[in-house]
Amino acid sequence: MTVLDQAIGRPLAGPAASAVKQGRVVPGFRLSLGVTLVYAALVICLPLATLIFVGAGLGFADYWQVVTSPRALASYRVTLLSAALATAFNTVYGFMLAWVLVRYDFPGRRLLDAIVDLPFALPTAVAGIALTALFAKNGWFGAPLLAMGIKVAYTPIGIAVAMAFTSLPFIVRTLQPVLEELDSAVEEAARTLGAGAFTVFRRVVLPILVPALLAGVSLAFARSLGEFGAVIFIAGNQPYVSEITALVAFIKIEEYDYPAAAAIATVMLGTAFIMLVVTNALQAYARRHEGDRR
Repeated sequence: MTVLDQAIGRPLAGPAASAVKQGRVVPGFRLSLGVTLVYAALVICLPLATLIFVGAGLGFADYWQVVTSPRALASYRVTLLSAALATAFNTVYGFMLAWVLVRYDFPGRRLLDAIVDLPFALPTAVAGIALTALFAKNGWFGAPLLAMGIKVAYTPIGIAVAMAFTSLPFIVRTLQPVLEELDSAVEEAARTLGAGAFTVFRRVVLPILVPALLAGVSLAFARSLGEFGAVIFIAGNQPYVSEITALVAFIKIEEYDYPAAAAIATVMLGTAFIMLVVTNALQAYARRHEGDRR
């Protein structure tokens, strides 16, 4: 195989192909892999293992008593329902926002696109204070809502609002790249075959977006489950009414009851892990189903 053959694009074979393939490997791969694994072990695996170990130190009977106490069960209910409400809202609104940012050009689009990342940069405590000021009974939004009989601040609705604010970017930023790479020729082909706008969206566009949408929804839900700073200011933190699970664990830490705090935290960890596993299974099924359709 000559240099001319390589220059004109003829495929390499034999030892030459093997040499080129080896040359594509990133230099220092073993060192990079080792550093990555060590970092993952120290920063991710070790804290989680410590959490499980400390929680398991209670013994099964004491552990079960802590995680099934009435106050803990009430906090699970508040946290899960608020996270589900926030995620449901963000699924619809985040999808529409990503669609508008990608498919339409209008004055202020870049500014709106930048504002989407604001919850990432804004400290959660600042977000909680701002939301509390807006939705308090004398706030800009809270006063008219209260006149209609809807109280937001210091209720589970306020918790859902804070969770929705902090988790919205996960859905938008997950959908945007897929929408940008979506070939408009596929939609045009469907229209030329007589499909209406809704049919094109339902049969062509939506199946392609489902895996990305599921990924964004799972990340948003997991973020909502673990949200703390933005929630505690607007929640009111009333036991059995508006107290989230993260706050119950924090209170246990303030009481120097570290095993109980770790036990409650393992429930949150297990819930997030199960949700991610289920989401990954649904994503794999959606990709398989889309591949079969093609």
